[in-house]
Amino acid sequence: MLDAGIHFGHHTSRWNPKMKPFIYGSRNSIHIIDIRETVRGLLRAQRFLANVVSRGQDVLFVGTKRQAREAVREAAERCGMHYVSERWLGGTLTNFRTIRSRLQRLEELEALMQSPEWETGYSKKMKSTLSRELKKIQRNLTGIRNMTRPPGALVVIDVRKEHNALREARALRIPTVCLIDTDSDPDQVSIPIPGNDDAMRAIQIIVNHLADAVEEGKRARPAPSEAGGETENAPRRRARRDAPVGRAPSGPAPVVADEGSVGGVNVADSPPNEPVSGDAVDEPDAAPTSARD
Repeated sequence: MLDAGIHFGHHTSRWNPKMKPFIYGSRNSIHIIDIRETVRGLLRAQRFLANVVSRGQDVLFVGTKRQAREAVREAAERCGMHYVSERWLGGTLTNFRTIRSRLQRLEELEALMQSPEWETGYSKKMKSTLSRELKKIQRNLTGIRNMTRPPGALVVIDVRKEHNALREARALRIPTVCLIDTDSDPDQVSIPIPGNDDAMRAIQIIVNHLADAVEEGKRARPAPSEAGGETENAPRRRARRDAPVGRAPSGPAPVVADEGSVGGVNVADSPPNEPVSGDAVDEPDAAPTSARD
């Protein structure tokens, strides 16, 4: 993490005072982020995402800035989740019905270009117009073409850059996990991960760890045959009989990264007033609604 420069913040004149708990100090007028706080935020985010995915929900990765596009796309594709890496279209979450109609248009255009009618039934001008439309839709919506419902959580790189995505997530009370720099407002997000959101290597480290947590959560999902071949319509009486008294039946708990260290950084020796292993990992009910946009 240190080699990736994740601890470098912005110029001291650009800081947000709400980031003070996450700042270790300053050097040459540049704020230095406390790497222990980065690890704490990352571990909490990993546990939260693994829990969300283990319940059958999806995660949407968002990073449209130049430094984050490739890392976000690769991490999301590796763990089989959705992503937005080019441009956040207004209403992607709050007006999802319209987004689905554009995805249907994408499928129509792809089918049209594969049909024999494409070669003989359209003029060059019409072909050029439809090709441009197809490329535009593909560029903006390829990462969410398989998303059929709102995600259970958002992973966002750079709070200031992706303020529209955060606004929509708050409107729908969708929890957010964000890599935030010293110029950002941590009150806008559910789980902040303080760190350098401008360095490509730092972004890659964070999204790869979060993608690993998503994969662990997917492995923790209960298998369809786990109930001994019973269907979903099986009597609930069987489940109540097999469940312990006072506790509902549940799947296996997700396995996540070791809580002692991430990326070679050990947080076990933190001061007594800053516990790590005992930190609460309660899932946020929703994104905060009182934060300023």
